[in-house]
Amino acid sequence: MIDPSQGIDRIADVVVTGGKVAGLDVSPAAGASTVDVSGKIVTPGLIDLHTHVYWGGTSLGVDPDAYALKSASPLLVDAGSAGPGNYPGFSRHVIEPAFARILAFLHISFAGIYGFSDRVRVGESHDMRLMAARDAVRVVAEFPDTIVGIKVRLGAHASGPSGIAPLDVAMAVAEETGLPLMVHIDEPPPSYGEVVARLRKGDVLTHCFRPFPNAPVDGQGNIRPEIHDARERGVFFDVAHGMGSFAWKSARAMLSRDFRPDVISSDVHVFCLDGPAHDNLHVMTKFLALGWTLPEVIEAASAAPARVLGLTDRGHLRAGAVGDISVFHEVEGDIDLVDAVGESVSFDRRLTPVGISIGGEWKSV
Repeated sequence: MIDPSQGIDRIADVVVTGGKVAGLDVSPAAGASTVDVSGKIVTPGLIDLHTHVYWGGTSLGVDPDAYALKSASPLLVDAGSAGPGNYPGFSRHVIEPAFARILAFLHISFAGIYGFSDRVRVGESHDMRLMAARDAVRVVAEFPDTIVGIKVRLGAHASGPSGIAPLDVAMAVAEETGLPLMVHIDEPPPSYGEVVARLRKGDVLTHCFRPFPNAPVDGQGNIRPEIHDARERGVFFDVAHGMGSFAWKSARAMLSRDFRPDVISSDVHVFCLDGPAHDNLHVMTKFLALGWTLPEVIEAASAAPARVLGLTDRGHLRAGAVGDISVFHEVEGDIDLVDAVGESVSFDRRLTPVGISIGGEWKSV
């Protein structure tokens, strides 16, 4: 049992009653079912803060239940797959029937991320006519139980000729609704520094360890000053590996200067499900290869995303917490860990899934 939020790293039993954690090493209720995972790692339910799980509604969505098991993550946070125009469909056809728990950042673009495939690449922020502020505010009010923030994507690929302007619309909606922003950056313009300089306390800069261009460090490996200023303000930094957004070079430079990401997440979608991201256990393994301890990577994928989302009943196994639990192996054996630009790092072990409990209901891989 590893629960970094409580400093727990020992052999233990966890009891879930009525969907909530009853405690560690307490007597279970009469007739309770038992799951024996001796020799495995048991943690608070992992939270993948950046996923794309609008399966069937967008071309990049993965099946949430299959992915929850693959990543041993009971809670998946969709990062803007759906916008105001199609969020009701996402809610009814994916979120409601899923075994996995799903929360979402609502995209400021009316149709969400609609033009992302291996042949069609249309940045949804290219056209300012799609920036749907009034519609977004309305949909947030209609779905308060699942919408946890506002998403906007910026960069040469995502916003093109609109530049940084979509951020103005997203910021206005975030302020109107009282929700945090999650902001994507890809290649410039705008620059990493321009974007992060605009973010507020509680906002999330996702893809924080990007490769050049728009890396968090300059050519000498120095961290851009706007990044330090943003952390001082309380901006969160999220890995969100994805297809093109994590580089070993950037990670080594940032960590060598004592700048750690707040959250480890996958940015899983159909085009990186088979690599280089694979799933969040795979991304967590990369941070083990960077020298983090196992409790540190678990904290960055459980308690840390719970803090970002303001979820006080998740990310730990104290009595009364939501009864979501992750179980996985640490398997020895050589593995090549490839980043978004093709650099490979060899490592001697990997994290692989065993199963998840959601409110006490167990599913194994």
